[in-house]
Amino acid sequence: MRKLVETYLSEFSETSKAVAVADIEKVAAVLYQAWLGEKQVFTFGNGGSASTASHFASDLSKLGVKAYCLNDNQARVTAITNDSGFGKLYVEQLESRFNGGDIVVGFSVHGGIGEDRAGKWSQNLLLAIDYAKVHNGKSIGIVGFEGGIMRKICDASIKVNVLSTPIVESWHLGLAHLLCECLKAKQGLSYEIKPVKSCCKCHRIQDFENTVCLSCGHPEFDIVAGVIGNIEDVKKRDNFKGTD
Repeated sequence: MRKLVETYLSEFSETSKAVAVADIEKVAAVLYQAWLGEKQVFTFGNGGSASTASHFASDLSKLGVKAYCLNDNQARVTAITNDSGFGKLYVEQLESRFNGGDIVVGFSVHGGIGEDRAGKWSQNLLLAIDYAKVHNGKSIGIVGFEGGIMRKICDASIKVNVLSTPIVESWHLGLAHLLCECLKAKQGLSYEIKPVKSCCKCHRIQDFENTVCLSCGHPEFDIVAGVIGNIEDVKKRDNFKGTD
């Protein structure tokens, strides 16, 4: 068991060296332009990638991006699959919602290559990407393995170059978070990481330099490892309460 854990953690860590920073910057720039132009961003994926697509859309929407995940609505997903087939799942939704300049973001471990009992994998993603390109939109692919077809046809993409589905999917979620941090930085927000601490008595967050709590005067604190952002913004957001 120990060997398995050590090998997995080592491979996970080493994967960072195979992710191109320039690719991340390019994708972040596309998302930033979408935010500036008030364009829509549609995310999607199959299996584990569907949950990452949903998470990404949720985080983007918090930053003012008009982001929607096309695999979130179970009734819609099952209706289209039942009536038109799984291959049309995403493109059929785009047909009624997509406008020129909008963005599609597809998450896929293999990038649309390979097949199983149901046929070729993730053809619904490829159809949606092609639809965006034909209708004057842009496409982003977050892929793994060798990148597959998505890596070739998307306007911008990030490849997690490792042949392990669990590690690729884990990295995809991490990249989704990183892209949001990049977008925040481009929006001009403050993201200096600084240590803070929480009063043991009233649990209010305050600057690390304080020797006593500015609220209740208590001299003992719990250390909060750090926050990303301006301390005053954190105080307002958390109403001076401690964070876990």
